[in-house]
Amino acid sequence: MDRFRFFDILISFIALLLLFPFLIIIFLFITLDSKGAAIFRQERVGLHNTDFSLFKFRTMFLDSEKKSSLTIGERDARITKVGYFLRKWKLDELPQLWNVLIGDMSMVGPRPELRKFVSYYTPSEMEILETKPGITDYASLRFRNEARLLSEQKEPEEYYMKVILPQKITLNKYYIQGKTLKNYFRILFNTILSIIKAEESFISN
Repeated sequence: MDRFRFFDILISFIALLLLFPFLIIIFLFITLDSKGAAIFRQERVGLHNTDFSLFKFRTMFLDSEKKSSLTIGERDARITKVGYFLRKWKLDELPQLWNVLIGDMSMVGPRPELRKFVSYYTPSEMEILETKPGITDYASLRFRNEARLLSEQKEPEEYYMKVILPQKITLNKYYIQGKTLKNYFRILFNTILSIIKAEESFISN
């Protein structure tokens, strides 16, 4: 077991243990707020170009993902009331701690994409798939307000493909080339800090 996997297991296990009561509360709120399962499962591309099931708390109305694979704006009409708050503080991502614990993902690594977007990767970009995907990374920090950015575009999916995705790939390569435990914990710390700042901003408004 390498050092990264050791910390992945340690952090995800402790987090799931401590957050379990909180996760149950979120589960109940989602169930009461709208119809459908509280956990949303979506196929993403993981290590070695293999698909896996990524888990999230459901933040949209049932079958909303069939309309578009991208979230357009923070107030996308498909997002439920509870879903808005979960997305605001990234709480919808918490079930991915289970993905980390079972080995599908790491705490830090390139965010796993949908197969439809990976199909456009060049051979050199496919090398990113030789690194285990993560819950957070440099791109997650850089594009924290991605939904808002997409809402400002006439052709959101085209903008994502031509502008955002290439930048994400560049940031992913940067992380992989400088992959160290120091950067691993730095990204985790900055992710937590960004969530806290978002909460402070929300409260002040």
